[in-house]
Amino acid sequence: MNLDFMPSPSSEHPGLFIRDPYRYSEAMLIIPPVLVECLQFFDGKQTDLDLRAALVRLTGNLDVSQIESNLVDTLTNAGFLEDETFYRMQEERKREFAAQPVREPAHAGSAYPEDPALLRETMQRYMDGASAAPQNDGSLFAIAAPHVSPEGGWQSYRAAYSQLRPEHKDRTFVILATSHYGEPERFGLTRKNYRTPMGDARTDRALVDRLASRGGPAVSMEDFCHSFEHTVELQIIFLQHMLGADVKVLPILCGSFARSLYQGGNPEDEDQVKAFFDALGELREQEGDKLFWVLGVDMAHMGARYQDDFDAVAGQGLMTDVGARDEERIARINGCDAGGFWDLVRENHDDLKWCGSSPFYTFLKTAPKARGELLRYEQWNIDEASVVSFAGMAFSKTE
Repeated sequence: MNLDFMPSPSSEHPGLFIRDPYRYSEAMLIIPPVLVECLQFFDGKQTDLDLRAALVRLTGNLDVSQIESNLVDTLTNAGFLEDETFYRMQEERKREFAAQPVREPAHAGSAYPEDPALLRETMQRYMDGASAAPQNDGSLFAIAAPHVSPEGGWQSYRAAYSQLRPEHKDRTFVILATSHYGEPERFGLTRKNYRTPMGDARTDRALVDRLASRGGPAVSMEDFCHSFEHTVELQIIFLQHMLGADVKVLPILCGSFARSLYQGGNPEDEDQVKAFFDALGELREQEGDKLFWVLGVDMAHMGARYQDDFDAVAGQGLMTDVGARDEERIARINGCDAGGFWDLVRENHDDLKWCGSSPFYTFLKTAPKARGELLRYEQWNIDEASVVSFAGMAFSKTE
């Protein structure tokens, strides 16, 4: 389950495209259509003879030794089989990340410009024309923004980040972000500063150490997912643009609450999740207004890309119903109703596929009592048959 599979993006090279989202391997392969069926034989149960028999049937040739050898060697050298080559790559990448003094930018040059001047220009374009947030009484303490591509979701990013004020600069920004590939019921921490083309955002190591010491077995320290996950990185560039490159952060990657979704109950019924919630809540009580919370969250994922049997179009057809259900969940979040929100998420094992559900729930269980405000809601066709929904939100304390 740690490989990405999708149809080849090249019409000239049809087949199955495979890549490693963990970046243990940088290889990207396209398996020709005739050989795709053969991948099922690499399951640890079937033998070389089973693979050979399938190749004879598929090709109509009796001598398939060269095809078999090429397929096995290609998958092995790419690190796409669970064998010694893969485990060596995995160990090397984790060791390299642990030894790095900073978390290097993983998405500069793809999700946003790598050149600092061009990045500043792009960020200014995203934020230009933002309506000034009304001066508040200091009760604003949290925002929620997307983690979708900024080029697709910049209006929701702008709605959220335009709430920040210069007086927020000295706070530590607790970033609760989706961990797309982290283990369920786990929370990924790192002590490394986050580097972007703008400079280094400072990770509050003292707070990381407190969470690591009190958060229990749910903590994944120096979680390798930080090295490639985009959900924190995209919040960092907006924070840096608004408040300066050396903004102070506490980045937390939130794994899914899969046991609750599929077996029932609440996430904190798991002792390790409860221990982390308790530790984060204790940290919030101790630090108080020294903290500002940022959620890096998307919402529904619908359509062909996400294994639905229909093509999704933003704001049309079935997506109008999705929008209404999103609004129900958002209303529970804005009402600080953690239990009511999770009841809606748990329905049908979250058929809306909200990848931000665990950061939202973690926030609702550990942050101060709050009232939320929906600033902007959007649906965006990430491709012609698939839609992601997301929003910009703000939260103010009620006590």
